[in-house]
Amino acid sequence: MRFTALTSFIILLGFLGIATPAFSQEKSVLEINSAGTLLGSKNFERLLGDVEMKHKNTLIYCDSAHFFRAENKARLFGNVRIVDVKDPVQTTSTYAEYDGNTQFAKLRNHVVFTNQKTTLTTEYLDYDRAGNIAYYYNDGKVVDSVNVLTSEQGTYEVNIEKITFKKDVVLVNPDYTMKTNDLVYMTIPKTAETKGLTNLISKDGNTLDAQNGSFYNTQAKKFTFYDGIVETETSRIKAKELYYSELDEYYEGKDDVSVLNKERKVEVFGDVGEYWEGRKYSLVHGNALVRKYFEKDTLYMASDTLISQDGEADSMKYLLAFRSVKLVKTDLAGLADSLVYNYSDSSIQLFKDPVMWNQKSQITADSMVFYLANEELDRVFMKDKVFVITQDTLLNFNQMKGRTMMGYFVDGQMDRIDIDGNGESLYFAVQADTLSQGINKTLSANIKLRFKDGAIQRVTYGIKPDGKFTPFQLVNKDNSRLEGFIWRFEERPGMEQINIWRKPEEIDPNANNLFNDPEIELVLPTDEEILKSLEKRGWKPEKKAT
Repeated sequence: MRFTALTSFIILLGFLGIATPAFSQEKSVLEINSAGTLLGSKNFERLLGDVEMKHKNTLIYCDSAHFFRAENKARLFGNVRIVDVKDPVQTTSTYAEYDGNTQFAKLRNHVVFTNQKTTLTTEYLDYDRAGNIAYYYNDGKVVDSVNVLTSEQGTYEVNIEKITFKKDVVLVNPDYTMKTNDLVYMTIPKTAETKGLTNLISKDGNTLDAQNGSFYNTQAKKFTFYDGIVETETSRIKAKELYYSELDEYYEGKDDVSVLNKERKVEVFGDVGEYWEGRKYSLVHGNALVRKYFEKDTLYMASDTLISQDGEADSMKYLLAFRSVKLVKTDLAGLADSLVYNYSDSSIQLFKDPVMWNQKSQITADSMVFYLANEELDRVFMKDKVFVITQDTLLNFNQMKGRTMMGYFVDGQMDRIDIDGNGESLYFAVQADTLSQGINKTLSANIKLRFKDGAIQRVTYGIKPDGKFTPFQLVNKDNSRLEGFIWRFEERPGMEQINIWRKPEEIDPNANNLFNDPEIELVLPTDEEILKSLEKRGWKPEKKAT
C-alpha cells in the first residue's frame, strides 16, 4: 500500500478529534502528503522515494526524509525542493533540515533560492519561513535580470525585496563592476546602497571610487558617491558628495569639489560644481580656484565663480572667472574683476581695473591680454589708460603710459615694451646702479623700452620727442610722478592669499582600492607535497652510500 492512503486516514482522524496531541494545532503541524515507502514508528519515520510533505503554505519535496513527528522536524535528502504555494519562492538543495515549530529551514550543498527573476545560489542557506528571510554565511551569488552580486555573507528579506551583502561584495553589471564590503540591494527598483569603501570600474575603463559609501539606481544609471572620485580618460571629478547621471553625462558635486581637465592640464576647485561631460562644460562657485599646470610651474587663479568650456570649435574653448579675480604664478601676479582664458591661443584677458605684477613691474590698463607660449609668458597687449611702473635698483619708480602698449617677455621677465599713441615716459638716470642723477621725462607718440633684469636699459623715441631732464636735487614727489600714478604693490596677491581663499584637499594616490586586492590566494605546497609530486613523475631519492 502506498503511503498516500495512510496519510489520508491520519488527516481524517484529526477531523474527528481522535488525532494525537502533536496534531492538535493543525497550522503548525509538519504533514506527510505522500512517499513511496514508510519505515519506522510514529516518533521516527523514514520516508523513501518521491517524498512530498506540507507545512502551512509550504510544499516540501525530496528523495528521502527522516521525520521526527513528536518534534515536528524533518531531515531531507536528495533533490530537496521547498516551494511556497502563495509566493513565487522556491528553494532547492542536496540536503536540508526543516523545523515545523519555528518554520526554519537549513539548506546545505548546491542551494538555489529563486524568487521570480532573482536567483540566489550558495552552499549554506538558512531560511526563516515565518519572516520570509534567507541567510547565507559562506559565499553566495544573486542573479537578476540586470546584475550579478556575490559576497561572503548575505541576508535576503523576500517580503520587501531587500538583500544585504557583507564582506567581499562584487556587483557585476553589463556596464560596470563594483566592489565593496557592505551593500544593500533592492531587487524591485534595482537600487544599490553601499557603506564604507566602494570602488567601481566601467566597461569603458572609467573608475568611480567612494570612501564613505554610495547609492546607485542601476536601471536609471544614476549614482551618488560620498567622498567620491570619478575618473575618465580626459577628466577627473572629486567631491564630498558627488552625483553622476550616466545617461545625461552630468556630474554635480557639493563640498570641496574639484574638476580636472587632463587634456588642458587645468584643475578647478570650489564649494559647488557642475560638469556636463558631453559638452565639456563646467560651472564651479563658492571660493573657486583654478590650477593651470605647466611643465615647470603652476598658475593659480581665485574667483567667486568659474565657467570652463572645452568644445570642438576654437571659439568654444575658454575659461571664465567672475568677481574678485586673483592670479598667482612664480613670475606673475594679478588682480581683476573678471577674466577670460582662451585655450585656443593661450591668452588671458583681464577686465575692469586689471593690474598685473611681473618681477619688479606693475602694469595697469582698462583691459589687457596676456599670451602664453611654451608654457611661459610671451607678450601682453594693453589698451586705454595704460600705465607701466618698474622699480630700479634704488627703488625709484620708472613710469610709462600711453594709449596702447605691447610688452614682450623673455624667460618670464619683461624684455621690451612698445608704446603707441600719446606716449609718456619718466625714468631715473642712475649711475653705476648706486647714484640717481635725475629724471628724464619725455613725450612721444611712440616709445620703445628695453629691459635687463627687470630694469630699463635703453629707451628709443619716435619722431620729434619732447624731452626734459630734471636734476636730482630738484626732484620732488610732484615732478617724479606721471599723472595717474598709483603704486599698488601691497595689493599683490601671493600663495598665502590663495591658501586662505581655498587650500584644496589633495587626492591620496595610495588610497585603498578593492580592485588592488588579489582575486585568488596563492598557497605554496609543503615539502611533503612537493616530494610526492616528484615521486609520481618518476623521481627517486638517491640512496646513501654504506
